[in-house]
Formats: sequence, C-alpha cells, structure tokens
Amino acid sequence: MANSREDSSQFDISLEEKDKLVAEVIRYVLFKTHQNSGCPIKRDELTQIITKNYRQRALPAFVIHAAREKLSTIFGYEMKELQRSRPSSANQGRASQQSIADAKSYVIISQLPADVYKKYVEDVNTAHLTGFTFVIVSIVYLAGGKIAEDGLWHHMRRMGLYENEANHPVLGNIKQALEALVQQRYLQKDKVNGHEGNTLFYELAERALDETINKKIKEYISQIVKNDGASTDVE
Repeated sequence: MANSREDSSQFDISLEEKDKLVAEVIRYVLFKTHQNSGCPIKRDELTQIITKNYRQRALPAFVIHAAREKLSTIFGYEMKELQRSRPSSANQGRASQQSIADAKSYVIISQLPADVYKKYVEDVNTAHLTGFTFVIVSIVYLAGGKIAEDGLWHHMRRMGLYENEANHPVLGNIKQALEALVQQRYLQKDKVNGHEGNTLFYELAERALDETINKKIKEYISQIVKNDGASTDVE
C-alpha cells in the first residue's frame, strides 16, 4: 500500500485517483473486448481515458501498467501488447506518423489452464468462429504467410465457403467472417501493383505471428498431417 501511495504521489495524484483511473481502464478494456469480438484496443484509446482530466506525461504508462497487473492477478487475463505489423510490400517505405501512432494495441488472453478455460469460460456459441480463424490462418501460414485473395477463396470454396454466401448456417456472411479476421488482426490486406493490375493479398498479422498462436498452428497442422498423411503444401 505504501509503495502504491509513493508511486502515485510522483504524479501529484492521490491513491484513490490512481485506483479510479486503473478501474476505468480495466472496465473499458473488458467492455470493448466483448463489444468488438476481441479486436485489439489501441493504446491511444486508453491514453485518452487517462489524459481527459490529467496532463502528466508519464501517467498513462503508469496507469496502463497497473491495469495490466490487476487484470492478471484478479481477473486471470494477460493484457498483451501487440506491435502492429505492416504489409510486406510497405516495409521498404517509410512508416507514416499515423502508422507509428497506431503501432501499439492490446488484447486480453486468458491465463487459465486450457482444461479449466474450456470447462468454465469458453463460450460454445463462438467455438465455430475459433475453428474458422484457425483454419484460415493455417491456410495463409502454409502458403508462406501470404496468399493472393483468389488463392484463399479457392481453398475456402473447397471447404464449401463461398464469397457470395450471406447466410451460411454457421458463419453467416462469409465475406464478413473473413473481414473480421482482419479487424481482429489475425490477417492484414496488402494491395500490390503488378503488370496485370492490382492484386490483393492476405498476409499474417501480429496476432497470428504471436509465438503462442504460431506454435498452436504448427501443432494443429502436424496433427492433421499425421492423421491424414496429406501434404502440407499449398499451391
């Protein structure tokens, strides 16, 4: 308690004010995660909550750090920081000020053991979305981390998922389901200019490149190959 008071006093705010800011950040993170189906929350959004009534420059970092600790110890969630990846075709150019400002974001990940999470937390009503995410990310992964839009739809059609389908019995609008993976930062779009015009590519984004998820994808693919004896090459 004494350390908390000393830490907050360096910003000339009371412990009560600090706790209130931390609670506001946690409430916002939990609400936005639920409202936006797990889409990453930009650091700027959290900073605006804190700087609305306070102007201390280092205060946002202090409050966000405290919120991350409390989410972990009390709620059992890791508030993971993501560094926004850029499409490979843009890596040769200079990053814009806007892209730098948008670079950091957060997602919350359960720290519960997998069996406990599945038994007490996992929503069976969204399990199909998790499966869809894993399959699509795996397709892009097997293509070398980047696949042309036509190529991706080719593989999706082989699974009975069509780009003009708006009422799939499980996934609903297929195009929207795919776009959700972009909003959630599992995938990102990259438009490349070529001799035959513009070609749209889907590329792995920061959440799919995360070490934990990447490991699960490799295990998932290995299991399929082991069971089916199929080739893992994607044309």
